[in-house]
Amino acid sequence: MELEELKYNLKKMIIEDCEKEDITPEDVPNDVELFSEQSGLELDSLDALEISMGLQKKYGIKLGDPKAFRRAVTTIDALAELVQKDQNG
Repeated sequence: MELEELKYNLKKMIIEDCEKEDITPEDVPNDVELFSEQSGLELDSLDALEISMGLQKKYGIKLGDPKAFRRAVTTIDALAELVQKDQNG
């Protein structure tokens, strides 16, 4: 999968899983902290759980440790890198 397609799919997964109906994948910057106001997503701790479950379901990535999750799920760019590394090896 191409990197830009992966980033789009990650944004779409987050928006759908977290039920953020008033934002589109195009509205979410790749390099902004997902849990910041600048992302436009208004994510909270329940959304973090949804994202974690979505990553496991869609990409087979388990981030059970909350610290590992916070380190990995910072931006769309970082999340895409994590998925690519996991899928490539």
